[in-house]
Amino acid sequence: MITIRRAAERGHANHGWLDTWHSFSFNTYYDPAHVQFGPLRVLNEDFVAPGAGFPPHPHRDMEIITIVLEGAVAHQDSTGGAGVTRAGDVQVMTAGTGVVHSEYNPSESEPLHLLQIWIVPDARGRTPRYDQRTFTGAARNNALLPVVSGNDPNGGGGGGSGGGGALPIHQDATLYVSALDAGKTVTHALAPGRRAYLFVPQGAVEVNGQRLHQSDAAAIEGETEIRLTGAAASELVLIDLP
Repeated sequence: MITIRRAAERGHANHGWLDTWHSFSFNTYYDPAHVQFGPLRVLNEDFVAPGAGFPPHPHRDMEIITIVLEGAVAHQDSTGGAGVTRAGDVQVMTAGTGVVHSEYNPSESEPLHLLQIWIVPDARGRTPRYDQRTFTGAARNNALLPVVSGNDPNGGGGGGSGGGGALPIHQDATLYVSALDAGKTVTHALAPGRRAYLFVPQGAVEVNGQRLHQSDAAAIEGETEIRLTGAAASELVLIDLP
């Protein structure tokens, strides 16, 4: 079963410096039909004005993933983690027992466009950590590239790479990105009992024959294969979940 969530159906708030869209209930937006999907709790699409950002604020017991689509984000947190994540990069923060962090657009002229994704961890009280990595465009071109994964032979900790070079998280979930040319197809086998969430940041994609446009999403359950075809030059994010 594929349940499509159109871009305009999401929660929305425009704070001037931040234009934000919520696929799931978040902050003042609450929709009992869209609270979470398995352990996927948040998928926000944020547009941040030049020089603006989120001042220091706390989190705990959440795996927080940031995918930068355009521009760059400057990160700093209470564990000592810091870095600038640029378009094509991915950052992961385990909030665990508690962490305070800030995220800013360091440019005075360029806007920032990003996805922030929260996944509920497999256990509470993990040690906070931060990591980021650059993934080349060639690696995701007409392929599903795993960039975040809980399938880490080292247990997903310590700042090492996750399975297949992906950044580790504390949950049995894998996040893939892809840049599809028009007419190109990639497939993903969905194991029994698994589900997936698809988001299209750019372009248009057909998922098992159903078309999604920019910023549309699809909750996928009970399918054995996910077939993704670029209806135009497109980017997509696919999250395989328990």
